[in-house]
Amino acid sequence: MRKLLVTAVLAAAGMPAVAQAQGAPAQPGIYLGIEGGLNWMFGTQIRERYVSPYTGWGAGGTIGYDFVGPRVEVEGLFRQNTSSTYFRPGAAINNQISQVSVMANVLYDFRSFGSFIPYVGAGAGVAFVDAYYQLHSTVFAFQGILGVGYEFAPGFRLNIDGRYYGTTNPYYLGSAWSNNNISLMATVQVKFGASAPPPPPPPPAVAPPSFMVFFDWDRSNLSQQALATIGQAAAAFKAKGNARITATGHTDTSGPAAYNMALSLRRANAVKDALVRNGVPANVITVIGRGEEGLLVQTGDGVREPQNRRVEIVIQ
Repeated sequence: MRKLLVTAVLAAAGMPAVAQAQGAPAQPGIYLGIEGGLNWMFGTQIRERYVSPYTGWGAGGTIGYDFVGPRVEVEGLFRQNTSSTYFRPGAAINNQISQVSVMANVLYDFRSFGSFIPYVGAGAGVAFVDAYYQLHSTVFAFQGILGVGYEFAPGFRLNIDGRYYGTTNPYYLGSAWSNNNISLMATVQVKFGASAPPPPPPPPAVAPPSFMVFFDWDRSNLSQQALATIGQAAAAFKAKGNARITATGHTDTSGPAAYNMALSLRRANAVKDALVRNGVPANVITVIGRGEEGLLVQTGDGVREPQNRRVEIVIQ
């Protein structure tokens, strides 16, 4: 089972190659966690006798820093398994095997699946294991971790993982014994300084209502279609309640520039008069003549372009 630890270490070493695949947004920060779960011991041989401890439990906590992808943490965990094996009256190992571990863990989150975050990790540290009368057998501890997390709210996460946890051989009454464990742990993790979800984007700017009235060549009189459009503009003004109107006249590029400037102004005034007849107060209407400037369709000089012979009505 110690191959699991080697696999986790090799996977962690290869994390930079995978980092570019991570796409879920997150913020770095310090986190705290509380954890608990089940512990199974296997292959346990003490003083030439095989021991089969019952399913035990574990509980502890973590403090770490999330770099968004890599994580490092310090973990303290207490494990206990009961056993029917009896060695010597009063010895702590009778009927139960207890161990306390303090581990430094290095983990990596695969942030490519939205709120679900698979992760792998490995850890090393020190453990204090039952020996004669108390927890005084100090040994080197190591573990490999494979799990998945779920971020159910900003800064809050639930982890479920499986672990192989082992130590160098503790001693009991002068004899070394093997210590191998499989743990299934659940952790509730809280990250501090995690940013709140970004605010929704501002609504797009709404352009003021606008209308276009078109004219025949070298004319400023209004067609029936133009009068209908001006009626719509007047209705939009009345619906707005409190607004101003700008009527900007344009011409095409045929004819002299000075003549076109005067023609554009006549067209704008014709539209103003029609708006007034439709109930729009004259004092809210501004008239502008631009002549050949502001072409709707770009043309050369001397071109009769119908789209450029127009008045633009803007309600603000």
